[in-house]
Formats: sequence, structure tokens, C-alpha cells
Amino acid sequence: MKSTLIIFLTLFISGNIINAQEQIDPSKQWPSYRGYYSRGYLDNANLPESWDAKKMENILWKTKVPGLALSCPIVWDDKIFISTAINLNKSEDINAKFSGDVTPVKDSSVHKWEVLCYNKNTGELIWEKTSYEGIPLVKRHPISTHANSTLATNGEYVVAFFGSEGMYCYDMDGNLKWSKNLGLLKSTFFMDEQAEWEFASSPIIHKGVVVIQADIFENSFVATYNLETGEQIWKKERDEYPGWCTPNIYQKDGRDIIAINGYKHRGGYDFETGEEIWHMSGGGDIPVPTPILGDGLVYFNSAHGRYSPIYAIKPDATGDLTLEKGDTTNNHILWSVERGGSYMGTMLFYDGLLYNCRWNGNLSCYDPITGERYYNESIDKGVTAIASPVAADGNIYIVARDGNTYTIKAGKEFELLATNRLGENSMVTPAITEGALIFRTNNYLIAVGK
Repeated sequence: MKSTLIIFLTLFISGNIINAQEQIDPSKQWPSYRGYYSRGYLDNANLPESWDAKKMENILWKTKVPGLALSCPIVWDDKIFISTAINLNKSEDINAKFSGDVTPVKDSSVHKWEVLCYNKNTGELIWEKTSYEGIPLVKRHPISTHANSTLATNGEYVVAFFGSEGMYCYDMDGNLKWSKNLGLLKSTFFMDEQAEWEFASSPIIHKGVVVIQADIFENSFVATYNLETGEQIWKKERDEYPGWCTPNIYQKDGRDIIAINGYKHRGGYDFETGEEIWHMSGGGDIPVPTPILGDGLVYFNSAHGRYSPIYAIKPDATGDLTLEKGDTTNNHILWSVERGGSYMGTMLFYDGLLYNCRWNGNLSCYDPITGERYYNESIDKGVTAIASPVAADGNIYIVARDGNTYTIKAGKEFELLATNRLGENSMVTPAITEGALIFRTNNYLIAVGK
């Protein structure tokens, strides 16, 4: 009788644990770059409007993290995951006062690439795993690092993509499940092969499949892999300049489509087969931002060289979408603007409006259906904004490179609500979770909350 009761209780408890895991809503997590399918917002988060990390006002905890990285934190349930690259020979820093020199950092020190897991409620380290150790195969830009790609999780596995140093998959407890060497992924300036800037595109997970985009100096490609085994499903070559974009997923008539930003080859690929559905060229010639979704459209932006466009593309697009000279629309592009896109920042579709924050701190707000611009305002004097905007509960949060973070009221009129201090430089898009904004500065993880 006693053994039967024990078996029953064991099955009951195990079943409850499984059910609890199944009941976690992925849309309320922050599982990859910019959160759930890169949408950049999470409502009902109950966040403070203002804070000050130096005075520890509205700061839940502050934890020092090792190494150097521009990868963003991700959150699943009560765990935060980050990646980092640690120089084993000397301390490193990011050049906070970049002069425009594109010469890469000259350093041949041995590094180790790590994945770290922290307790969301306390900031305490839960586990730390070394994925790779060696001399970096590609040099980094003065304001870049050797760990720029954000992790991705589905609540069961965590995927880290370190470019030339490989791709690694762990379970939630830090046990390595598989790894893949994808060869030399040379991320350089397309006009100067010697200007190595390091890899930055992040993996995404969709329906048990890992999707990666690798736009590099030679042999660019998009590919998918089985999340459980790491086995390649398909791989398609791309004729593209080096870029640092992360892909996204949208649906049309039950078909999942991978949206890929680019300059020579922006496009949509069938998720199941890799078949190209549409393509177009034009825009900024060093694309970085991720495509986003909203109001039944797919939005792209970029800014480098002569043009800085924004495109609103219909999900039923097929064939060549490239605009004729002087045109801003066609059968598949609902609207576009030639100038207004961002070099670094991914756009934000939030509460029926489209926002774009440029490198110089100019924030624009657009009607997502017509393209009408409601405002274009500077958030502050002398601001450099590399991180992408995020939003929660009617407020937009923008991190400037000096660590000042601006709270702006969402809406058709610009209204700055607060200017907040993180205490040191940050170029990383924060994560949002219930009750907390998770920031990554050069040296710390900081949880902001009431």
C-alpha cells in the first residue's frame, strides 16, 4: 500500500512538473534577440518609469559578468542566459569613443567562449559552460566583441552561435547536447577584406528547428538544423555582402516563411524546404536590423551608404520585389521611404504604431499602414543609440551607448518621461520579463524593477 502511494505521488508530482512546463506561454518569455519573434515588447510587465543604477534606485540586483560581449540577455521562466568571450591573457574593453577607423583590433590572445545561466530573481550564477577555447579566427571591430550573437531557447534547449567558433546546444541545466563546426565565417567590410568586424547574426528557434543566417565575405548562406540533434535540414547559398542581420518568421496561408534582411539579396524562404519565395535588392549596403511583423505586414529597414529605406512588404509577396527607380510602391510593397531607416537598430511595432530609432538618437513614429510619419525627434543631445528600442505597458525604452536609458511614452506625439542611468556604457538591447528590465552593460547584468 505504501509503495503504491509513493508511485502515485511520484507520477502525480512528475505530471504536474511536465504540465507546468507545457503551460509556460512562449509569447510571455524573452527567448531570443528582441524577445518573442523579435517583436521587442512585453506588456503587463509592471516596470518602473525611472531608475538610477548608481544610487541603486529601482534596482533589484546588479551582477558582474566576465569577458566581453554584445549579445543580449534572454529569459525563460526564472532563468537568464547570456554568452561571452573571455580573453585569457589580458583584460579587454570596447572602444566607447569610436573615431570611424575600421581597422580591426590587433590581438591574437587565447579566448574562451562561454554560455552562462543566472537566476532571474537574485542575479546569482546557476551554471557556466565553456563552449570553445582558442585564438579567434576572425578579428573584431573596435566597438565589437567576439560574442555578438544572442542565444536562443525554447524552454528545453539553449543554442549559442559563435560564428567561426561554432554552434552549441545545451539543455536548460547546461548539459551539452550537440555542437557544429560551420567553418570560417569571415565577417568583414565588403569594400575591405582586411576590415574584419566579427560575426553577429543570432540564431532563432521555430517549431523545433534552428534557423541561422550567415552573410559573410564568401559563401553566404541561410540554413536550418534539427534542434534536438543538430542535423542539417537544408542549406541555401546567398549572393550577398557581409551583414549582421538576424532572421525572423512570418506566416501566410498556413505556410511559414523565413524573412531575411539584406542589401543584394533581401528575401523570403520557405521554412520547410528553403525554396526562395521572393527577393529584392537595394537599401543600406551593410544591413544589420532584423525584419519585424505587424498589422499583417513585414517591415525591413537598413541604413549605410546612399540609402536608408524602410519597406512595408505584403506577406503574399512572390518573385522579384525590387523597386523601379523613383518608385516607392509596387504590387508587393505597400509603402516605403528612401530615407528614415536605421543602421543598427531593429524597428519596433507596438500598439498599432511603427517606431524607428537611428544611430544619432532620432526616434521616428510612423503609421504602419500608410507610412505617414507622425514625428521625428531627438531623444537627447549627443546621443548615440546602437541598441534597439523595446516597450512595455505603454512605454518605450531606448538605451544610449553611454548607459543613459530613455523612457518615452508610446503614441503619435513624442513625450520623454524619464532619463535613467545605468552607470556605464551599454550597446545591448535589454530583455523584458515580468517585473524586470534586464540590462547588459560592459561589465554587469542589471535588473531594473519596482
